Amino acid sequence: MPTFKNRTLVPRVEVLVTDTVIKQFQQDGTFQITSDDKADATLTGEISHINRLPARSVNGNVLATTEFNLALTVNFSLTARDGKPLAGPSDVTGNTSFFVSSDVTTDERQALPLATEDLATRLVTQLSEGW
Repeated sequence: MPTFKNRTLVPRVEVLVTDTVIKQFQQDGTFQITSDDKADATLTGEISHINRLPARSVNGNVLATTEFNLALTVNFSLTARDGKPLAGPSDVTGNTSFFVSSDVTTDERQALPLATEDLATRLVTQLSEGW
């Protein structure tokens, strides 16, 4: 499985997403991860969006946010060895929420693995169960 492409401005997130998806495939057990020369199919992906949206504001100050929702979107496709498409292209989104402390950027960076785990679970379920 090649490393996913990163179309966002968040550095090195492609490694986190690819590793998390591989671990989820291993945990699910439906498919086996192997080298390109032995694989029956190849999963490719592109991280297209990372969105942070306010979820809860401070009482009395609607401009100050105390909680954000974080959404991570990947466009993926599964291709057979002979080049025939098996699944996709399709989008899958992983979500989480996080509370704000003094540094929103650090809080978002710490929430990213949780959104990635949600995304990986949804992606592997979609491929292994067909929905």
